Amino acid sequence: MNKFDLGLPKFEDTLFSTEEQRQEARLEKVMKIPISEIHDFKQHPFHVRMDEDMVKLIDSVKENGVLMPALVRPDKNGGYEMVSGHRRKFALEQNGMTEIDAIVRELDDNQATIIMVDSNIQRENILPTERGFAYRMKLEAMKRQGKRTDLTCGQLDHKSMKGKKSVHLIAEESGDSVKQVQRYIRLTYLVKDLRDMVDGIHEDGFTIALNPAYELSFLQIKEQNELVEVIKETLATPSLAQAQELKRKSQSEELSKDMMMDMLLADKPNQKEKISLKMEEINKYFPKSYTPNQKKEIILKLLGEWHKKREREHSR
Repeated sequence: MNKFDLGLPKFEDTLFSTEEQRQEARLEKVMKIPISEIHDFKQHPFHVRMDEDMVKLIDSVKENGVLMPALVRPDKNGGYEMVSGHRRKFALEQNGMTEIDAIVRELDDNQATIIMVDSNIQRENILPTERGFAYRMKLEAMKRQGKRTDLTCGQLDHKSMKGKKSVHLIAEESGDSVKQVQRYIRLTYLVKDLRDMVDGIHEDGFTIALNPAYELSFLQIKEQNELVEVIKETLATPSLAQAQELKRKSQSEELSKDMMMDMLLADKPNQKEKISLKMEEINKYFPKSYTPNQKKEIILKLLGEWHKKREREHSR
């Protein structure tokens, strides 16, 4: 008897709720693939960093190997593209290993993007801008799949907001609120120096909180670059109120570099006295891989030890 395709969902597509689960329901074999044949996912938003967690992963891989296979897709130009497993691949390379256990799966760009984001977004220690780029990539993939989305609407939750369904879906899956998802996405419109300040990895140690950064993302690129120069000259970053004022001045086409300078030099409410050190003065004492926060922790630890030593000397 001939079987007719009525266009109905397959059993496996109704039983499993997500694209990743539906793909995994199809029997797939784990293969050993040369690492040299795998390249990173295009515009992968999650950076592989040599931090404490990576050191632990490298040690774990050395002792136990990779416990969960990576997920790759065939590249039409040859080799494979990594979808999930960038950190495992790096850990293997650090241990001198040349192959990785991986599942090879045929995926289009949108499917691959959504799986890549979903397999990484719940990890700990994700930087704010990494989360922002991930949310933006996933929403754009959903849009290409035919779902409505809105990437850049304001923080106000308008009832007529386009893409509300998609934004709410991302929020529900991630555990962030709709407004928080939108704030994270706006971070992707910042220039690199400002993004690094939000992530706490700027080479000069400057930091900016999420809400002021959201406001600054509405400045023109030229204005953002000028702001970076002003921050370095004044050794100060904008408060939320100042960032909102900068945004208003930009939108009314009144913003200038001199105005930024005057604003950041003004005393902020409850501003405490600070000691400023230029990073080039202390960078020579640290490995290049250390983040500003790691350097800060070591400096404070050494100061604490110095203080205890002085107390012991005075008590003699």
